[in-house]
Amino acid sequence: METLDIEYIDVGENYLTAKMPVTSKVYQPDGVLHGGATVALAESVGSAASYIFLDAQKFFVRGLEISANHVKSIKEGEVFAKATIVHKGRTTQLWNIHITDAEDNLISLCKLTTISLPRK
Repeated sequence: METLDIEYIDVGENYLTAKMPVTSKVYQPDGVLHGGATVALAESVGSAASYIFLDAQKFFVRGLEISANHVKSIKEGEVFAKATIVHKGRTTQLWNIHITDAEDNLISLCKLTTISLPRK
């Protein structure tokens, strides 16, 4: 979180939004946002959303699967990740995470599956 300068900026009934600056810290070799940094942002916001929407005193969250489709490059500015719940089961949760730029252009579309396990 600190390494990538990810900051949570909005929460609602069924979503969580975060932002991340696009700087040389998150570039791939040719100077655009690295897909791995994008996926790290997506998993961070999706996992944090899972914690928010369950009893973190009783459960802990782990990611089971993440996939990403990168549809546009970005060289500067900020990207925004909005995680929205698709399925909220007792054990598994499915999240759609839209990564957009400041003009709301889609950069990447990610899907995250998390599991909530009881604390002992």
